Amino acid sequence: MNVTLIARSTYLEAIRDRVLAGVIAAGVALLLVTLIARPLAMGEGTRVTIDLGLSSITFLGLLVVLMVGTSLVAKEIERRTIFNLLSRPIARPVYLVGKWAGLSAALWTVAAVLGLALWTLLAALGHAGAALSIAEAVYLAGLELTVVTSIAVMFSALSTPVLSSLYTLGLFVVGQWSDDLRRFAADAPAGMRGLFEACANLVPNLSLFNMRSLAASGEATSVLHLGVATGYALLYCACMMALAAAAFESRDFK
Repeated sequence: MNVTLIARSTYLEAIRDRVLAGVIAAGVALLLVTLIARPLAMGEGTRVTIDLGLSSITFLGLLVVLMVGTSLVAKEIERRTIFNLLSRPIARPVYLVGKWAGLSAALWTVAAVLGLALWTLLAALGHAGAALSIAEAVYLAGLELTVVTSIAVMFSALSTPVLSSLYTLGLFVVGQWSDDLRRFAADAPAGMRGLFEACANLVPNLSLFNMRSLAASGEATSVLHLGVATGYALLYCACMMALAAAAFESRDFK
């Protein structure tokens, strides 16, 4: 019950934040800009609209995580409201999980709104049949943002908002290239191969959540892909929350 209350409070706080409204407005504006650029796309206007629309969900969601998620704990400490919360019978891991769940729910809301705006635009252009591929791509983008949020909450439990943002952004960038890192590890000298393989396995495999090219072609992905991506996201988030809880338990706020 405590997790639900904290998650609900965090969700409502995030939804009321002007950052979220600005992100949604920026996403819709970007979709409208693609209409202006369609004549320059040499017949690939629909593909460009889908690709930019889905990319905006990921990158604007990342912006919310960096601006809101990495300061979740620090803001509570600065306002000193965390002392009131933790003086109640609320375990510290429960507090962190509630924060992660609330912000993740807010990001799913952003992804759903922007995904619906993208499909509405495509339907107006006569491409309503792309609904399934758009829905799948938005679902995977939501999973990706949930994973990135767990990383941000983990760092926010350990460090300052600025450093948390840098660490989260760094892992996001490396996670986008995790497949290339594995290929590089396979070709690396024997002495370094183990190190690169370990790095490739520890960073989040965010390329697993990217089906923008497939959706831009109007193709849907497989149920197996969606299932594997869902299982991987849940497992990675559980690991991040476990690390965050272990660090947060020993943190002294005085």
